[in-house]
Amino acid sequence: MAPSTQKAVVVQADGSVVITSVPVPKPGPGQILVKVAAVAQNPVDFKTIAWVKKEGAIVGCDYAGTVEEIGPDVPAGLRTVGERVAGFVFGSYYKNGSCAQYVLAEAAPTVHLPDSWSFEDGSQLGVGPFTAAQLLWEAQQLPTPIQPATTPFPLLISGGASSVGQYAIQFAKLSGLQVFATASPKHFDLVKSLGADEVFDYHDPEVAKKIKAATGGKLKHAVDAISETGTPAIVAAALSDEGGVISATLPYPETRAGVTAIPICAYNMLGKSYDFPFQWEATEEAKALGKRFAEHISKVISLNRLKPNPKVVYPSGLASVQQGLLDGPKISGQKIIFRIADTPDL
Repeated sequence: MAPSTQKAVVVQADGSVVITSVPVPKPGPGQILVKVAAVAQNPVDFKTIAWVKKEGAIVGCDYAGTVEEIGPDVPAGLRTVGERVAGFVFGSYYKNGSCAQYVLAEAAPTVHLPDSWSFEDGSQLGVGPFTAAQLLWEAQQLPTPIQPATTPFPLLISGGASSVGQYAIQFAKLSGLQVFATASPKHFDLVKSLGADEVFDYHDPEVAKKIKAATGGKLKHAVDAISETGTPAIVAAALSDEGGVISATLPYPETRAGVTAIPICAYNMLGKSYDFPFQWEATEEAKALGKRFAEHISKVISLNRLKPNPKVVYPSGLASVQQGLLDGPKISGQKIIFRIADTPDL
């Protein structure tokens, strides 16, 4: 049984974070209580804290650990006590986040973590791969590794070295697509090792023209894992003269005639309404997509066909979270990881 209290990293009114004692929650309908082993940091963690400063919120979205308790209305056999799992929650905004000894999670959009994956690697199987799945299979209904394309066609992935980009490249390649990506030159080898057929320097002022030439002017599908700081203009310009469709991680500016941009948000799959970063009313359809994507991701992992992001493990568990949040905007191509057991005096 879980204890009544736990240590967690909590947001203060000024946007700083502290480790403090908070109650261990009880799982409600459709939920599981997970004993957290490791946490992965995402850009959304430090962005949400900076934008909102939600006092009392527990930091963190991504987690890996073991099922401690199963709530009511979880379908029989879906989850088992002691099962190794990974997933994500809406952290840094509610009093439930992954930077804690225990986290409440939805039982359905959760990945089964095989023994071949460490908790450190598994902790990143949350926002990154689920967002990549949305970009590819919800926004555009592109082929999946379960049902790959019979005839390859080009796909551009902007931000190939980001966590979302790394998973999107792998999913797209496993789905039989011809993958083009943008990245900083220092990450070219990494992006190519994940399956990108060609990689382009997003700093190059001619990058859109070069992508258009490399794709023979036939590019009609793109994923923008960055969706800001100039990427919308590059991606739109790289598409065919007739235009195309862009899946985006943020609301997209108007681009040009013939181009349709479809923004997505991973939080939609958690089955709950929310009012930040925009208004969303929960739907059964979105929750069902989360369950289906979790099954796809679990299947790909079970076949040893997915590589985790390169990682850097911070040394002091929860006590390192504040430093990780400060370092996050400066780190690219890697995931910052915290092991709960490394926390001093835990």
